[in-house]
Amino acid sequence: MDLVQTIALSAGLAWASGLRLYLVLFLAGVLAHLGYMHLPESLLVLTHPLVMAASGGMALAELVADKVPAFDSLWDSFQTFVRIPAGALLAAFAMGDVDPAWAVAAGLLGGTITAGTHFAKAGSRLAINASPEPFSNWLASFGEEGMVLGGLWAMLASPLVFLGMLAVFLVIAACILVKVWGFVARLFRRV
Repeated sequence: MDLVQTIALSAGLAWASGLRLYLVLFLAGVLAHLGYMHLPESLLVLTHPLVMAASGGMALAELVADKVPAFDSLWDSFQTFVRIPAGALLAAFAMGDVDPAWAVAAGLLGGTITAGTHFAKAGSRLAINASPEPFSNWLASFGEEGMVLGGLWAMLASPLVFLGMLAVFLVIAACILVKVWGFVARLFRRV
């Protein structure tokens, strides 16, 4: 794997983990098992049947949990403690057999990408949950799943295009976080 592909894999796994960690683990394991995705030795554990079964089961649970208004925000609050460290580890391990300084740097950047993605997702869901109808919640949930599938496909098909799209996404996520922070601050002022 060349450097651009490695960076795209590291950043892509971190980014997608902020949206749907278990789906990412399941898809990476299945795609690597079928030969469509090349994973470094340090991530081949994702192809183990036990890991694929566990991540597939959790992906299915998250698929359902994420469609229930209000419960999805509770789920996201608990997942904060899972997604961010997992995204950092995936980013670090995706670097493969490199100087440990590179792996640590990838883990730090990957954790930051995962955190930004996760908080933008969780914050926008909190705002969406203020609406009493469930359809916007379902639309957002299916949109996130589509983004993960499309992002992973782009990461594999054209790593440079994916990295460009990721940069745009991170700018948009930063804007969303600023707006969500203002929304949360207004809520606390009302209380």
